[in-house]
Amino acid sequence: MTDSVNRQDFLFELGTEELPPKALKTLSAALEKEVIAGIKELFGKQAEALFTDTKVHSYAAPRRLALLINNLADEIPSSTFQMQGPPARIAFDEQGAPSKALQGFARKCGTDVENLEEIDGKMCFSQSLPAKAIANELPAIIEHALSKLPIPKRMRWGASRTEFVRPVKWLVMLMGDQVIECEILGLKAGRNTRGHRFHYNHDIELNQANEYLENLESVGMVIADFDERREKIRAQVEAEGASVHGIAQIDEELLDEVTALNEWPVALTGRFDERFLDVPAEALISSMKEHQKYFHLTDNNGQLMPFFITIANIESTDPAQVISGNEKVIRPRLADAAFFFETDKKRTLESRIEDLKSIVFQKDLGTLHDKAVRVATLAKHIAAKLGQDQAKAERAAMLAKTDLMTDMVYEFTDLQGLMGYHYALNDDEDQGVAQAQNEQYMPRFSGDELPQSEPGIAVALADRLDTLTGLFGINQPPTGSKDPFALRRASLGVLRIIVERQLNLDLEDLIQVAANNYQDLPAQDGLVTRITDFMLERFRAWYDDEGIAIEAYLAVHALRPTSPLEFNQRVQAVSHFRTLSEADALAAANKRVSNILSKQDATVADSVSEALLQEDAEKALAKAVAEKTVQLAPLFAEGNFKEVLEQLAELRPVVDKFFDEVMVMADDEAVRNNRLALLKQLRNLFLGVADISALS
Repeated sequence: MTDSVNRQDFLFELGTEELPPKALKTLSAALEKEVIAGIKELFGKQAEALFTDTKVHSYAAPRRLALLINNLADEIPSSTFQMQGPPARIAFDEQGAPSKALQGFARKCGTDVENLEEIDGKMCFSQSLPAKAIANELPAIIEHALSKLPIPKRMRWGASRTEFVRPVKWLVMLMGDQVIECEILGLKAGRNTRGHRFHYNHDIELNQANEYLENLESVGMVIADFDERREKIRAQVEAEGASVHGIAQIDEELLDEVTALNEWPVALTGRFDERFLDVPAEALISSMKEHQKYFHLTDNNGQLMPFFITIANIESTDPAQVISGNEKVIRPRLADAAFFFETDKKRTLESRIEDLKSIVFQKDLGTLHDKAVRVATLAKHIAAKLGQDQAKAERAAMLAKTDLMTDMVYEFTDLQGLMGYHYALNDDEDQGVAQAQNEQYMPRFSGDELPQSEPGIAVALADRLDTLTGLFGINQPPTGSKDPFALRRASLGVLRIIVERQLNLDLEDLIQVAANNYQDLPAQDGLVTRITDFMLERFRAWYDDEGIAIEAYLAVHALRPTSPLEFNQRVQAVSHFRTLSEADALAAANKRVSNILSKQDATVADSVSEALLQEDAEKALAKAVAEKTVQLAPLFAEGNFKEVLEQLAELRPVVDKFFDEVMVMADDEAVRNNRLALLKQLRNLFLGVADISALS
């Protein structure tokens, strides 16, 4: 593309009724992605020239989605396209007829042989491409992009058959100072955007595409840039918190949501009665956040303060009235929470155990009470394996789901576990048992904290393993991307707890106990193996996230150690071994040994006869292997696999010399079998950690 090509700013804006706040960022990002992809798909390689020195900006506010592309070329200039084919010397036969190669090339070009020409000894096809104005193509690209937005359910309005996530109100399509004449979603394109619904609910004429942000903000009191609006809210909320000597707690998801709800955000601080602070802080925070979209404040000690910060979508002339209105709205919400808390405390969690019989966990796996009994049995077994208090683990498990029967958790479902903790303390339960009520759900998400109390660890493991065992047992494992019971996440949770808490537990043992707790499971055959394999497979993604090579995982997985702690120790050791200079040679040697041994029809002996050792190189290897076997025994016993592999790396010179100087498959059968036994001993040393041949 030459410098003479005109470049202009392109603006698209779609005005709507208020868009779903939790979807706004996703819709905006998808619109930008689809429009750019549409331009590139239409213009192919020529699209690169269109985007030279351009900047793409996507904007999103409650009533608008917009895209501004600065410095976009307004046309693809005319050009000549040339494609080279077969050499001219093979293009025709002796009679002058076109060869099959030439005919094939013509078909590929979509033309006839007569339209091909010889250029520099090759047959070529040339085609002139006319200039193409991008403005003529943009409406179709925009329309296609809108149709591909991730909208689960589109709606219609009025008598129109047009569908979108919300009713559409206006459409702006400008290339520089010119309107791109078109109709999209039943709207005719123009140059008029619209201001704030309350401050300036009027049209704003745009003379140029690049006036968009400035005119909207200065005239229409709308901040269209989502990120700018978000950071403005953050700064205001932090300032409001400081004004009452508190620290505003900014939840990022809530920040995104209020950003998507407001075009002209104004932060205001309200207050609630201090008596509500007797209610667990989590309940008050949940009520303020979920129902009213308020930010809460804490003091320097992390204690909740009787204030909240709301974001108004208007710059009121009487902010005190706005604050008062919000205080009136939040008061009954907090009163409800206080009422639920006081009412729930009148019954102990223990008294609610029987109530669990009325709630079905899963139609084929019984009630929540059935699950509680199973989890209690498994938690008790885990505690025994870890040398912990079995009675506390069993007690914590039986109480674990009882807070689901309380009014507070019925109203605020995200407080399950947390309220169980508070109610357990109110019932004078053991501190560890109380902690387990909340810790049973840890980790709730990737990177979340893990349970700390002994009963909490036991219940968190037992609950997940019971669910995994039950669902696999009724033939409902995850399939493809579908995992309705989040079994992959449950598996990772189990692995994280065992590995990071350094627990000496075996998956097959735990799963077998979990399976025994069920009376009848249709898919009982091979169940323990299937679940164990499924869980060990989760390590693959784990190590991928940690940047550990897949070969290290495969080398350990080949041996299938079923203790997650040991599995991880082996993988970490192999990952370290790969960094050693001897690793590649020893991996190759292991692969060679593996291939040799796998081809033997008869069983290879375990012991080596010194009398049959003939070559110096094999005697040296036999001596080295014998010495390492003794030296490494205590390291194997304590699970110090990293040190094991570091010491085995010292074998490289003697192994290399053996393969350079010794013929393993000797003619003498006794000598040959003795050398095979030696190689078996060598390989078994490495197999004590992993199948190192997988690294080759």
